[in-house]
Order: sequence, then structure tokens, then C-alpha cells
Amino acid sequence: MTVGAQPSGTAQPSARPGTGTRSGAAAGVLLLGAGVAVALGVYAKAHDPAGRPLFTLGFSGTLPMKAWLTTAALVFVLVQLVTALWMWGRLPGAGKAPAWVGPLHRWSGTTAFVLTLPVAFSCVWSLGFAGGEARVVLHGVAGCAFYGAYAAKMLGLRVRGLPGWALPVLGSLVLVCLVVLWLTASLWFFTQSGIPHV
Repeated sequence: MTVGAQPSGTAQPSARPGTGTRSGAAAGVLLLGAGVAVALGVYAKAHDPAGRPLFTLGFSGTLPMKAWLTTAALVFVLVQLVTALWMWGRLPGAGKAPAWVGPLHRWSGTTAFVLTLPVAFSCVWSLGFAGGEARVVLHGVAGCAFYGAYAAKMLGLRVRGLPGWALPVLGSLVLVCLVVLWLTASLWFFTQSGIPHV
């Protein structure tokens, strides 16, 4: 008899069909997301920050640009939340989602992501991954986690066999990271006096 072989006549324990595949798919998606977050954080920490703005996109400075673009991205992510709840029948009193809700969900997510790109590029290029104040460290970690969660969610949409909990959890993580980003930077900016807010 070979090592690990079952004696003849004994039944092998049966695993649920697809359980290993689902776990492997979820692990792969999560590992990719973690890899993106860590790579972004390592690059931001290792790179020498320029210490000056690269662009302001018509705003009076980098801080107003980042605060307003992040606020707009948060609004679009909240649209994503509402449309996701509606599509999955979890929005109380809304009934069945009309056909336009799916495209609105996708385009609001795309728009939110695109709005974050100039902010992230400006943060990484101009400031790097700064330490010191807890608010700044939390902001940097949330920024890296946002892009990791976003990458994992986008891959999760394309991978077959993910467990049912995976996409809602990844979407929620994207939302939570963006809320933390907004609270640790945009809200802070909007509550400061003596700084032009446009």
C-alpha cells in the first residue's frame, strides 16, 4: 500500500464540488490586490518626492484639486453603492432595477476611478509615502489599499468561480478605503481656515 492511499473498501471523504477552485480563485484575487497595494506603497516610500505640484487642473493649488476630485470620486462611489444594492434587490422600496442601472453602476465606478488618478499621481510624485502624523500615515495606507482593492475587484469581475461573498466584500473595501481617504484629507482640507478652497 502506498503512503496516503485509502485502504480498499473505505470511502474517501468527499469535498464540496468547486470548493477548492473557489478558494483558489478568491486567494488569487486577494493576492493580486495585496500585491498592487504593497507595490504602490513601496514605490511611494522608495521614490524621492518632488515636493512641488506637477499640475493643478485649473484649481488654485494641489490641495484644492485633490480635495475636490476625491469628493467627486466619493459621490460616484456612493452612486455605485446604491446601484449595486438596487441590482441585487437589496435597496428597500426600490423594486426591480431597470436596465439602465447596470450601465450607471459601471460608468460611475469608472468615473470615480479616473477621478482618483490625478490625485494618486500627485500624492505619490509630489509627496511620496509620508510618515509622522497618524492622519497622514492612515491616508497613505488607505490610498494604497484603495488601489489594491480596486484591482482585486476588477479582476474578480472577470474570474469565474469566485465565492458569492467576494465581489460585495471587495466593493465594500473600495468604498471604505475611499471614505477613509476623504476623511483623512478632503474633510481635513475643507475644515482648515486660511486656505483657498477652490
